[in-house]
Amino acid sequence: MLYGDEHVQRYRETNGEEGHDWNGTQALILTTTGRKSGQPRDKALIYGLTGDSAVVVASKGGDPAHPDWYVNLVEQPEVEVQIRADRFPARARTATGEERTELWAEMLKHWAPYDEYQTKTAREIPVVVLDRA
Repeated sequence: MLYGDEHVQRYRETNGEEGHDWNGTQALILTTTGRKSGQPRDKALIYGLTGDSAVVVASKGGDPAHPDWYVNLVEQPEVEVQIRADRFPARARTATGEERTELWAEMLKHWAPYDEYQTKTAREIPVVVLDRA
């Protein structure tokens, strides 16, 4: 099972042939800009689609703090996304209200444990839409 930097590396080397299909779901590579370093930061994340946009969940397994990649994209919403061999610039935004409710339900179809993660933390776990730029 691929995790972390190895997951990103194999995904990049194979254009997603290895790493896109992951643990019964699907993964993309999200590249954010480090808010302190200014350096690109890659993360393999479970995703869904809504129209032409990808959707990811900033769960961090129910940790009380947001994942670093989410804090980075809040500060700098211009990101890069790779789905299989398709790499494209995108603008990240956090879904709110009814859109968040609908996308949360959709993302549970991709990874049911998100509901359990939400019970572990007081923060509302963000649902992020990655709109093609």
